[in-house]
Amino acid sequence: MSRTKGARTVSGTRELILEHAMDIASAEGLEGVTIGRLATELKMSKSGLFAHFGSKVELQLATVNAARHVFEREIVEYAFRSQEGLTRLMEMLERWIGYIERRVFRGGCFFAAASAEFELAATVDAAQLAFELHAMVQEANWAHELLEQADAFQKARKAIRDRLSHAATSQKQKTFVRRKKI
Repeated sequence: MSRTKGARTVSGTRELILEHAMDIASAEGLEGVTIGRLATELKMSKSGLFAHFGSKVELQLATVNAARHVFEREIVEYAFRSQEGLTRLMEMLERWIGYIERRVFRGGCFFAAASAEFELAATVDAAQLAFELHAMVQEANWAHELLEQADAFQKARKAIRDRLSHAATSQKQKTFVRRKKI
């Protein structure tokens, strides 16, 4: 086997593993992505899969990175082909909505599922929480850049801590979130 063909085979196997891992994580969160599970579902040996990633954490990090590349390819790169300004913004938002609507991943938005892996109260709508957290970050940017509000990021941090504290399941978690600096 030539070196190039071998490199392509390894790369192709890694891509196949990551595609499957992204689908699992989009439906069940990153904790559902394990070397053992992927080995079983992809009919590979654990040692073979381990050789690609080295650990569960490395596998999960590679999965997030692969999902980021998909997001960039499906939304950002496409939008940047559009005219600057409002046209580009509208294209980016349309592509983002379409990305979720088309269910690029079987579980829907990868990042909404991954960000919902906090220990949250059972009554929390994870997708709504992800939407709110994203909106808070975006609003901080707008308030800082467009309205020149010096305290925009401070307000966003407080809003995020308050919302996560409200969504947490235990008093210990609520206290942790309130004290944690982001």
